[in-house]
Parts: sequence; C-alpha cells; structure tokens
Amino acid sequence: MTNKFDDLITRRGTGSYKWDEPEGDDIIPMWVADMDFRVARPIMDALRRRVEHGVFGYTLVTDEYYDAVISWFSRRHGWTMRREWIQYTSGVVPAVSAVIKALTVPGDRVIVQTPVYNCFFSSIRNNGCDVSESPLIYAGGLYTMDFDDLEQRAADPKARLMLLCNPHNPAGRVWTAEELLRVNDICVRHGVTVVSDEIHCELVYDGHEYRPFASLSAGCLANSVTCCSPSKAFNTAGLQIANIISADADVRRRIDRAININEVCDVNPFGVAALIAAYNEGGEWLDSLLAYIKGNYTALCEFFAGRLPRVRIVPMEGTYLVWADISAFGMTSDQVTERLLTEGRVMVSSGTIYGQAGEGFIRINIACPRERMMEGLRRMAAVLPR
Repeated sequence: MTNKFDDLITRRGTGSYKWDEPEGDDIIPMWVADMDFRVARPIMDALRRRVEHGVFGYTLVTDEYYDAVISWFSRRHGWTMRREWIQYTSGVVPAVSAVIKALTVPGDRVIVQTPVYNCFFSSIRNNGCDVSESPLIYAGGLYTMDFDDLEQRAADPKARLMLLCNPHNPAGRVWTAEELLRVNDICVRHGVTVVSDEIHCELVYDGHEYRPFASLSAGCLANSVTCCSPSKAFNTAGLQIANIISADADVRRRIDRAININEVCDVNPFGVAALIAAYNEGGEWLDSLLAYIKGNYTALCEFFAGRLPRVRIVPMEGTYLVWADISAFGMTSDQVTERLLTEGRVMVSSGTIYGQAGEGFIRINIACPRERMMEGLRRMAAVLPR
C-alpha cells in the first residue's frame, strides 16, 4: 500500500532554501526545518481557488480567520481564546522580535534555555537586548530544566522576558504542565514575562501532550505572550502567517505598535487562506503525518543502534528534528557537520548554532520520505566512525 508521504517530490530548482542553498545537486538536505511533503489537499484546494480569482491586492483578515484559530485550539488543545487576544503577523520570528521590542528597552536581558532555536539570539540582539543563557540539564540522555539557574537569572534586575520554546527546538522536549507552571511561578515572582514560541505545538507524539502555556492557569495567561503558526505542522512556512496571543490589552497595544514599527503588519492572501483550510479541514492529514514521522523516527533509532551505536539519540517527544549526541566521536559539532557535508553529501545542522550548550550535538530533520531519509542515514554511516 502506497503512502502519500513516500512521494519523492523534486524541490531542487524551485527556489527552495532547504534544497537550493546547499552547493551541489547531489546533497541530501536534512537541516532547515521544513518538510518535503505536499500540503494537505484542503490547503491545496483553498490556494487554487484563491489563485483562480486572479486579483491579489491588500488582504483584509476576516472573522473566518479568527474563528478558525479559536476553533482549532479549542478542539485540539482545550484552550478557548478570545478574538481580541489574537494579532496576526508574517511569521513567528517577526512575532518574537516584535514582542521583544514591545516589552523591553535596549540593555534589558532576555532569558533563553539553551540549546535553543538560533533565531532567538538574533531577535534579542537586534532589539538591543542581552542574552541570558540558562542551559538545560543534560543527564542520562535526557533534558530537563535547571530551575535553580532559571531562578537566579530571573532575579537579575535587568531580566525582563523569558523566551520559552514549547515544544523545545532542538532538544525535542514537550514540557509538562508541572514544568511550565514552575516556570511561571519563578517568572511572576521576579517580574519576568514569558514569551512562549509554540510553533511546533502540533508535532507531538504518543505518550506526550502539548499544553499551551497560557492555558494552564489564570496566572500563566496574565504573564505570557504566545507566538504560534500552522507553518511547521502543515508545511506552509513560505506562506508567512503567524499569530501573537495575549490577554492583556496594554501588552497588545504595545505589540501592535512594535509590529508597525517593524513593518510586519500586513500579510498575504495565501497565508490567510492556508491557515483557514489547515485549521478547519487539516486534522486528519495532520494525524497521518504524525504517524509517518513517528515511523521515520523509529527507523532512524534502529539504524543508529545497528550502524552508528556511538551516536546517542535524544528522545524526540515533539517536533520532527532529531537531536543527536555525537560527542563520543571526539570531534566538534562543526567538524562532524563538515565531514557529513563534504564526504557524505548530506547536510545537517551543527549543534553550536543553538548556543554553546549545543556543542557535541547535531540536528537532523526527518520530515521527508523514508526512502530519502534512509539514504541520508546510509551516507552518514559511510563517513562517521563506527
């Protein structure tokens, strides 16, 4: 029986950042976080209808858009938000940047839990703020939060925000309600607002549950701003649509000002149409996707256990990004990444771009047809020491 996710779609030569940025047409790209799968049929149909209209002027975001967002999060995640809480923009990175601009002044400190998504660092520094790194604890092949260190950093008088990654990229953790409530307790006591990047929220596997940070308590809702998008789960990153959610009217006013200062207040009609279709009709496709990626992950773990046993795979509770401990090789992350690229012709991400805590790791994107993933893994095994 064929699976739609097994289709080997040619992306090279289409202006794909993932495929066309690497130099060489023989490279398998397993780095930047987008998927090699066609989007769900309802999204294709919605975009086709919009294209056939033939006029692509400035976009008015209507009630249908807000209703789709509210209904999806209520149905899938038990969080019923209000329309007025939602502010749209062109992506989660612009969203995070706008929130930082809105809620800090240059010289303030923003806490991150490293290793963490590399754009956090640039968003903080581009707004004139300083990064305060609170490394996660890595022990026994698992990651946990260092709450003592977080407490110390939150107590810093210059600390204003904490950027939370929920689920966490690249460590793959889906934070529990208990962990998130403890984060909020620390941050509230020290006057630190939590900015929760929840772009990977749909990509969670059996045995784990994504809990929207703001849904956990009245205190979490009052002390947080959530940034989310269907782009990772539904493979629509190029359509550039995201939402910022805050229950505080004054915070929203400041964010609205920052969005306009940053000139990311307009969105395109295709992003709007895709979000509505994804949230209203994409659930069944998403469930199938999760099952397929989980199969990829299982196949990868079996492969490494047999062919590259010195590599320790960190459990992937969420995302489609495998975080692999390669420290046993005695090489830096950059050295391993370079060898894989130049000798193996497979491109992965070096752990060092996620902060110094990422040294000794690489990140592997497995959101691709299994045949392609397995070829990439075989190339890795051919050039890395057993």
